[in-house]
Amino acid sequence: MNDILEKLKREISHNVSVIVATSGGPDSMMLLNLLSTVKKEKNLKIVCAHVNHKLRKESDDEAKMVKEYCEKNNIIFEYMTIDEYKGNTENYARKKRYEFFETLIKKYSSPYLLTAHHGDDLMETIMMRLIRGSSLKGYAAFSEITNKQNYKIYRPLITKTKAEILNYVKSNNIPYALDKTNDSDVFTRNRIRKYILPHLKNENKNVHLKFLEFSKTLTETEEYLNNQTQKIIPNIYKENKLNLELFLKEEPIIQKKIIHNILEQTYKDDINLITDNHVNNILSIVKNNKPNQKINLPNNKILIKSYNNVWIEENKEVEEYDYILESSLELPNNHIIEIVDNTNDTSNYVTKINSKDIKLPIHIRTKKDGDKIVLKGLNKTKKIKDVFIDEKIPTSERNLWPIVTDSNGEIIWLPGLKKTKFDREKQQNYDIIIRYQKKGSL
Repeated sequence: MNDILEKLKREISHNVSVIVATSGGPDSMMLLNLLSTVKKEKNLKIVCAHVNHKLRKESDDEAKMVKEYCEKNNIIFEYMTIDEYKGNTENYARKKRYEFFETLIKKYSSPYLLTAHHGDDLMETIMMRLIRGSSLKGYAAFSEITNKQNYKIYRPLITKTKAEILNYVKSNNIPYALDKTNDSDVFTRNRIRKYILPHLKNENKNVHLKFLEFSKTLTETEEYLNNQTQKIIPNIYKENKLNLELFLKEEPIIQKKIIHNILEQTYKDDINLITDNHVNNILSIVKNNKPNQKINLPNNKILIKSYNNVWIEENKEVEEYDYILESSLELPNNHIIEIVDNTNDTSNYVTKINSKDIKLPIHIRTKKDGDKIVLKGLNKTKKIKDVFIDEKIPTSERNLWPIVTDSNGEIIWLPGLKKTKFDREKQQNYDIIIRYQKKGSL
């Protein structure tokens, strides 16, 4: 890792504080160790920023391990916990982490936030976004250095693989923790890591560096297009409305960039909810001759076209949806559905599933005509419509009620109402636990 040490010496100034985002995994523990190596030479004040997400039973032990390492190596340990979540768990956790990091940047007047993202992380992120669709900026994933207003996010391990990192921490007896959920096939990122990356590395052991070059090229292209777009947008997009007459005079690539720019302003930290399908649907609407149209967007938003103007607003009449469940989803009916590590709840608000019984990924959608469910303990099907009637669910709520299916369309759960043949008892084998609850009831 001498090349990383030399990079740290070149990039980081003398006599400064550096904030290190430290989960306790091998990546961040190695980064903390490397910084300790250059600490004296650069006269650095190293601040370890650890967030306990309280999502796994091992979280407290991992926090203790990181704290003890810091105490032994004269590193400042800063700590926070996330005791409850609102909305999408992953997005909420990320928001809270970076709020914590920025608080520390101000507290220690640090010009650097270091994270332990590595080459495998970059490949996984790019492939995930290629699969689901994204913007040019999204496809680029992340770069080695991101310039923020008052500091830099620096990712010095971006040229290293996970295998190299694991070899280093083991060889140097650096303590670390492994997240067991990384082995689960429930998550898209895990499936990419386990089944796709090994084949790419067999073709080229340095394929992660090729992905890094690809990311740099996309970032450079994105920066150029963004500069051109910023010159145009003030005339085309005023008071949150897009002027179609002016918009349609621009080149297609600039049109798409303008749409992405508007969506980024609208969604901010939730921009990863937007796929290229959303952008293509928007472009299709603005280019056709129908004067009045609308389409649904994530997070209960709607895009409206009215003659020469297009704008986005809150959707007061949510229609059908179909989401992929990765970790947590905030649904239009003001409920949250999420994958959890464990629970003692045995009600219809929780289901336990063996991933071998279904085809991943899991979908959450609204009802369709003819939907049928195989109820747990019964060897016959029942219409979803009849379940709603039996349970006295108001007609106004039925259209928004979530239906949980696998990728083959097989209904595996009717949250809050009925379990299916796929539900497993506590003593049986299962590796997925899904919970359904009203927003804010945590």
